[in-house]
Amino acid sequence: MTSQWIDITARDGGKFKGYLALPPAGQGPGIVLLQEIFGVNAHIRSVAEQYALDGYVVLAPDIFWRQEPGVELGYEGEDMEKAFSLMKAMDSDQAIADIACSVDTLRGRPECRGKVASLGYCMGGILSFRSALDAGVDSAVCFYPGGIANHLDKADRLQVPVQFHFAGQDKHITDEHIEQTRRTFAGRDDVKMFVYDSADHGFNCWARSAYDQHASALSHGRTLAFLETLGR
Repeated sequence: MTSQWIDITARDGGKFKGYLALPPAGQGPGIVLLQEIFGVNAHIRSVAEQYALDGYVVLAPDIFWRQEPGVELGYEGEDMEKAFSLMKAMDSDQAIADIACSVDTLRGRPECRGKVASLGYCMGGILSFRSALDAGVDSAVCFYPGGIANHLDKADRLQVPVQFHFAGQDKHITDEHIEQTRRTFAGRDDVKMFVYDSADHGFNCWARSAYDQHASALSHGRTLAFLETLGR
């Protein structure tokens, strides 16, 4: 597995960075990996490398580049406060446009062969859902997507398969929000939902106190199965 930072050109001509992780085989289908509110930090880079070792060409764009390029934050105290302020200052529509450019950049790489999925966590989870609508991906995986209930009115525009992973103990995404999501996509075979009853928000991040090894491993396996079921 090899990795590097590459340049991505936005629609308005600006340039921002993305962390590109290549599989040992040197080529494979693509994943655009969408960060939490903490930037493309060490954990997100390690997740990119994890999926690269699974055979994917993974690109993690710097979503906060317009506010503070290259920001890397921890999960407590002042870093947490700064992370929330960056998220609030983000123009989400502009972020989707930047993600669409990231998708195009990944598709244009010679190493990327086949379909491109989006995969995101928390803020990245909802951006992944929106990428399924407006950023040109072939499928989307959404881990504990914050604010999902505010976007369910867009469900009739969804044209690609989506997989959701929710935490049963999540105080940010309530049981009612999960149930609303379930009802919205009832009857759609291309939308899959999983709830990890004992897990909390952020369960995939081994750098956080909420890390849940069982939920993390199980959801990782389900994500790989979902992506491979869609073919190349």
